[in-house]
Formats: sequence, structure tokens, C-alpha cells
Amino acid sequence: MSKIYDVIILGGGPAGLAAGLYAGRSRLSTLIIEKGQDGGQIAITDEIENYPGQMVEGESGPSLIARMTEQAKKFGAERCSDVIKSVELNGEVKKLVGAKGEYEAKCVIIATGAFPKPIGCENEGKFTGKGISFCATCDASFFEDFEVYVVGGGDSAVEEAMYLTKFARKVTIIHRRNELRAAKSIQEKAFANPKIAFMWDSVVVKVDGDELLSSMTVKNVKTGELTTVEADEDDGLFGLFGFIGYNPNSQLFEGMLDMENGYIKTDDNMHTNIPGVFAAGDIRVKSLRQVVTAAADGAIAAMQAEHYISNH
Repeated sequence: MSKIYDVIILGGGPAGLAAGLYAGRSRLSTLIIEKGQDGGQIAITDEIENYPGQMVEGESGPSLIARMTEQAKKFGAERCSDVIKSVELNGEVKKLVGAKGEYEAKCVIIATGAFPKPIGCENEGKFTGKGISFCATCDASFFEDFEVYVVGGGDSAVEEAMYLTKFARKVTIIHRRNELRAAKSIQEKAFANPKIAFMWDSVVVKVDGDELLSSMTVKNVKTGELTTVEADEDDGLFGLFGFIGYNPNSQLFEGMLDMENGYIKTDDNMHTNIPGVFAAGDIRVKSLRQVVTAAADGAIAAMQAEHYISNH
């Protein structure tokens, strides 16, 4: 590809789309490269309650992202679907090599986000998609009237557990501690929900079954006691959902950008250690990973990119 863009944005989640909107509005030639569907993690979020200005009567991840995508498009951000295999970030022109082509720009904004951490139990890979899931919105309907287990104790784990109660007849939260980490308001809703039960001080060490997940071994971290959980005979299977955090999508930039636990370090203005390279959203080292902070990061990164180009 011979065109050199002002800005290439890697990722079409809230951070990437906000960056595209602001960059396009600043009359920068802008390309957003996304390997899958727009929205990142939020595309698989059923209910959003805390994004300022959202539809109060009910906003889903896909509905919010659809509007963000339209806004970025309105201001001229070009789109491309590709998987980037390698990057050259030093120098005046940054080069990205994808499966479908090569792309060049004066600035790059990295908004590649994060992906769910595995549960970490034996046979997990064998049953992922066959009982094990990391997306309640995607897979809850498969477990209509079945029993479901949720691993985790933070905001997303408890919120997803409550969402699952709309489908499953019973939802048990398995947490390695003896109290939840979720916000108190979320905890109160969970404790008040008659369909939610808890297994405290516990971790899943092994899953099993024939074709589908029908058995798991749970270990009490304090006593070491092992408990085998079997699917109800009439059901023949149960669901296991993992919500124990995320891993950053940063492997592509290892050895180039300063990182902390795989998350890219930036200053308050989204600058990385390489001039003309910015990071925004969940990929960054930060204290709060939410749609609102991702969108703010994207806006700042785009304006800093515009500033960088004006001065080079």
C-alpha cells in the first residue's frame, strides 16, 4: 500500500473508535485496523449502566459500539479488516505488516485491548466451547434451565453471574477468597438474588466429561479438600464461565515498548517510549479499565497524534 496515513489505529474497541472520531475530526488521514468485530470486549457485554450519556432505559455493548462506529465513519476514518503480524515503529514512518497487506503512517495508536484469562484448570482447552465459556452474553442461552458455575469474584464475574440467572436455573459463584471483590452495590444485588449460590475459598482444578462438560473437581484452597461436582443426571451437562481478569493483547510489541506485566506504559498523554507511537484503552497500565476511560484515552491519543504531526 503506497499511501502513508497520518494515523493508523490498531483496534476497533471504544478506545480505537474514539481515537478515530477525534483524528478524523482533526482532518488527519486515519485508518482503523480491526481483526474481528468492532467493540472488543464491550461487543459481548449485555448491559451497560455506567457510561455517561448512554440510553438510561437500557444500553447494550453492541448498541453503544454501533453508534461509536457510525461517528468515526462520519468524520472520515477509513476501515480495514486485517491481522497485523509484525510492526516497525521506529523512524518517521511506521510500518505495519498484516496478513492482507502492508500499512504505513506517521503515527500509530495502539488500542488492541485485552482478552479473558483462562481458568487454569486441567482439560480446559478440551471443553472450551463445549461447556466452558468466557462470554455470558454469547452463550447464556445455551444453558436455559441448566446449572451454571462462574469463576471469579470481581465486578464482571458477579455482573455476568446475575445476567446468567435470566437463563440458568441456578448459578454458583466459585471464588478463591472468602469474600467478593466486586463493588458493594453489585454484591448486594447478588446476595439478594435467590438463584445465586457461592463456593468460597475454592478453585477449579480439573474439568471432565464425554463430549460436553459434565464433571469438575473443585479444591478448597484452605483445607486442600477436593470436591467433585457432577452434572444433574437429567441435564447431562453444566456450564462453567470464567471471569478472572484479562491478559493484554501486547505480544506484537514486546521488546519495543516499555511494559509492566504485559501492559504498555504511557504518560498521561498516552505517549509510549517511542515518538509517534501512542497507546489507549485496556492495553495501557492504568487503574480503571472501563468504556469511559478507554474513550477518553482514545481522544487524548488522537489529539496528541495531531500535535506530533503538526510539529514534525
